[in-house]
Amino acid sequence: MTDIRELLLSRIRDVADYPEPGVMFKDITPLLADPAAFTALTDALAEIAERAGATKVVGLEARGFILGAPVAVRAGLGFIPVRKAGKLPGATLAQAYDLEYGSAEIEVHAEDLTAEDRVLIVDDVLATGGTAEAAVQLIRRAGAGVAGLAVLMELGFLSGRARLEPALNGAPLEALLTV
Repeated sequence: MTDIRELLLSRIRDVADYPEPGVMFKDITPLLADPAAFTALTDALAEIAERAGATKVVGLEARGFILGAPVAVRAGLGFIPVRKAGKLPGATLAQAYDLEYGSAEIEVHAEDLTAEDRVLIVDDVLATGGTAEAAVQLIRRAGAGVAGLAVLMELGFLSGRARLEPALNGAPLEALLTV
């Protein structure tokens, strides 16, 4: 696993002062552009899905779509997008959550989940955990179980794990990298 961590880290670019001064943005586009690194990432996340006994993969808008869809294909599972409010057509189930300055809402097509489903949530970064916590609540409200959460990278200094662990209720939270 050390080799994959080194490969992934070597393909993540730091961008200073983006999106605002004082922020060091972790840009994953070089990783996505490298077929070997993107394949290694997809394989590692698909292995987590298989270990967790997932039946579906939920990707969180927007980079969770980029990572989650190939993971679902590789693991032979269905993929379900969780989107910002107003982006999915037809009937949706919504979950509001608080942000640092205000609130937001995410939605899912509830008919795509059943009581038999165990869902792995996939995203690129775990920061404060607000969006992931809302996704956990949304999946459970849709009647499905949460198999776990898998992310490329966890920003440990933002304490998202501490926020999420009670909501996950014993389901695993796996980060391939912690920065």
